[in-house]
Amino acid sequence: MFTCKNFNLKKSQLFGFGLLLTTIFFTISGHIPAMASTPKHYTDLTFSPLPTIKLPDYERYQLNNGITVYLFEDHELPLVGGSALFRTGDRFEPADKVGLASITAEVMRDGGTRQHSADELNQLLEQKAASIEAGISTTSGSVGFSGLTEDLEMVFGLFTDVIRNPLFPQDKLDLAKTQVKGGIARRNDDPGGIASREFAKLIYGADSPYARIPEYSSLANINRESLVDFYEKYFHPETTILGIVGDFDRKKMKALIEQKLGDWKPSQKAVIPPLPAVSQANLGGIFFVDQPQLTQSYVEIGHLGGLLSDPNYPKLAVMNGVLDGFGGRLFNNVRSRQGLAYSVYGYWGASYDFPGVFNAGGQTRSEATVPFIKGVKTEIERLQKEAIKPEELAYAKESTLNSFIFKFEDPAQTLRRLMQYEYYGYPKDFIFDYQRQVQATTIEDVQRVAKQYLNFDNLVILVVGNKALINPALSSLYNQSKVTTIDVTIPSS
Repeated sequence: MFTCKNFNLKKSQLFGFGLLLTTIFFTISGHIPAMASTPKHYTDLTFSPLPTIKLPDYERYQLNNGITVYLFEDHELPLVGGSALFRTGDRFEPADKVGLASITAEVMRDGGTRQHSADELNQLLEQKAASIEAGISTTSGSVGFSGLTEDLEMVFGLFTDVIRNPLFPQDKLDLAKTQVKGGIARRNDDPGGIASREFAKLIYGADSPYARIPEYSSLANINRESLVDFYEKYFHPETTILGIVGDFDRKKMKALIEQKLGDWKPSQKAVIPPLPAVSQANLGGIFFVDQPQLTQSYVEIGHLGGLLSDPNYPKLAVMNGVLDGFGGRLFNNVRSRQGLAYSVYGYWGASYDFPGVFNAGGQTRSEATVPFIKGVKTEIERLQKEAIKPEELAYAKESTLNSFIFKFEDPAQTLRRLMQYEYYGYPKDFIFDYQRQVQATTIEDVQRVAKQYLNFDNLVILVVGNKALINPALSSLYNQSKVTTIDVTIPSS
């Protein structure tokens, strides 16, 4: 027997105790990485190819009044959501009433309907954990809803009520205008906001629908009749695109849509105006906004961009991958190697139906402003003068293609994409054609589009910073003595 102080263990007990310790040891050691094994370098890792992305099953049809409908069934969760797209946008609001479009959408949702006051509408939605939202962007308007499957009939009824019967009460209009006035009063608090706002004006023009901003004077011209008139011009069935996704029975959903929207008559006041013309307002130049409180500079460099429908856009997207992002030249060279930036970016911008902006820039300390601008421009010029390396092409294409799958994470994303393509007149396979062309892009393609689309004669340079701390001065850039100062004082009326 084995004796230890005041207790004894038999051989069988000792054997069991040893077995327990052995088991514990191997259990723990099995979870400890082998110290002798060397982890693989990331370049040695291999991954299986990304799965082929296909559009899920959906149905598209039209009501007799012209509404286009997309239906996506998805029974994974007991939820249903949807949105209606309207052919409008703040680019169509009158020049003396800038801010009208966004206010119309806000009061359309927050003001209640002829059947339900604002408080009643909010209470009904809150009781069902549902939501209805409305908004008008630069190029379109939308109203959306979400809720549980069991509440679909009620929530969809409220959704269509907001669309068809908005009340536009005066008190909600007054509140919306007050909120916009607050935004105007605070708009110079954010130097990054100043930079993006003033840069858009320099590219498109201060009076362009793609750059203008609300002022106290334009708000003063907006009354309830303005909202009603804007609504009656742009919210009508014949150009509406409705999309619904979620856990619903297709036959019942069609009947509900017909019940709530089938008798909505086309409006005699319907208006679809031509798109505003776009041209670059300033062909080059250096511009400055003095903000003496800053210790760093916010820099914007660029010129007018293009359209997503441009046949060369996929190649420009690969060019963006070479220039922009964590693995791009700007980040590696301007930020990491030269230490000239807190953040840096550069990309060719494109939109569906009006030109975007080629935009490069970032934030840097005040005394590094001029070297930063030169460094960014040098990297842009290299794209034109030197062929990129094969590994750069591979990285840019791989990162672009790998991000492709995240455009189809759920049916709602796919639904929004198809609705947008129809709204802007793009083919439904546009994104897949884009994917194929990215895959086919070559080194020669990248250099060719860089030469063709990046125009240094038209580069606009804007700096928001502290003039006293910027040394050397901006006037030393490229032997240009003229630097135009921009006044961002907020007009009182």
